[in-house]
Amino acid sequence: MVNMMGMRAHFAGTLLAAAAMAAGASAVQAQSREVVIGAIVPSSGPFAEWGRTNTVTLKMLEKQVNDAGGVNGAKLRIAIYDDAARPAQAANSLRKLVGDDKALAVAGPLTSSACEVTFPVANQLKIVATSQASSKPGVAKANRPWAFRNTVDEGILAKVSVPYFKKNFNVESVALIYDAKDAVSTAISTRIMPAVMTANGVKVLNEKDPLSFNTGDLDVSAQVTKLKSLNPDGVVIGADYSQAVTVIREMKRQGLVKPVIGGTPLISSAILKAAPEIPLIAPATFYATMKGARAERFVAELQPLLRKESGLPPEIEPSMYDANIYEIVSMYIDAVKTAGVSGKPEDLEADRTKLRDHVAKLKGFEGLGGPIGFNADGDAIKAFYIVQGQNGAWETKVRGCSSANGGGC
Repeated sequence: MVNMMGMRAHFAGTLLAAAAMAAGASAVQAQSREVVIGAIVPSSGPFAEWGRTNTVTLKMLEKQVNDAGGVNGAKLRIAIYDDAARPAQAANSLRKLVGDDKALAVAGPLTSSACEVTFPVANQLKIVATSQASSKPGVAKANRPWAFRNTVDEGILAKVSVPYFKKNFNVESVALIYDAKDAVSTAISTRIMPAVMTANGVKVLNEKDPLSFNTGDLDVSAQVTKLKSLNPDGVVIGADYSQAVTVIREMKRQGLVKPVIGGTPLISSAILKAAPEIPLIAPATFYATMKGARAERFVAELQPLLRKESGLPPEIEPSMYDANIYEIVSMYIDAVKTAGVSGKPEDLEADRTKLRDHVAKLKGFEGLGGPIGFNADGDAIKAFYIVQGQNGAWETKVRGCSSANGGGC
């Protein structure tokens, strides 16, 4: 009897030891596992500031997730590649992320020009790629089902910003100037704004001959002189804020103090310092001084990190594209946790498909500025804001929703 009890005790002890060893092995396996998310950002080239702030944002998110225990116990690794805003380099970066890093999904690229070349590659390789900034109409739609954009089509935004611009500043005529080297800037000034202005009864004075400059041009005095000669009530600038600053400063120098309207690339606190007396109207899904607990916490956490980063302006603030890329990777992590993604190397192809299907059906994901989903074209369904910048600050004037029926925001 004693021997039998001893055998039972020994057997129970063996089982407990085996269970402990299995649990330990499982924990080690989880710790050694990685969930790899890729990112393509322009850390060099004309949009280097956005790429560098995107990088700081992603490193912050990676640390936040890993400090909280990782993704289903696995370590999150965000593999970041610099495309220098060059489309071919962006496409090559995506190939490396798929083949070398075995990434589950990719955030980026940033520019519409890079997306137009990279999204078809994402479709060929069957991996989700979601842009943090592209807003040229139709770029994701042309590359379904693997391409997405956490942005709103500039055509949708203009239909809300133009009526406000016209009414608030009594605008009856506008003149166009744009960065001819940038795809979305070209679309804004040569296609979107002329059509929406005309539909709202605003005359486009130089629709057949819009004024242009190239990314990096430092002297636009001749173009602004021509703008001034047209005597418009307002000016449409198709450019990102770093290029638009040159135009706005020259407008101020020549005494052309007229309200300016543009697309999402204008959004930055830096542009407000170029000529504080010139009112600026632009759409945004996020800006650094917007209200809301999630947005305010994001800014409070990220802004000090950005201002410590070498090579960035000392007064820099988180951009809309930092918010967008943070949301993109957060959505991917949500998919891993809820869509049955195993994270095993042998399941990578199936996991990529599960993640794609999860993102495509996503509704009500809690973003920094409100709920996020995606429409059939792969573009975000989310709230946006028409903001006015003057005297050094952005202020929300109109709230809109990117869905056709206004739902989901």
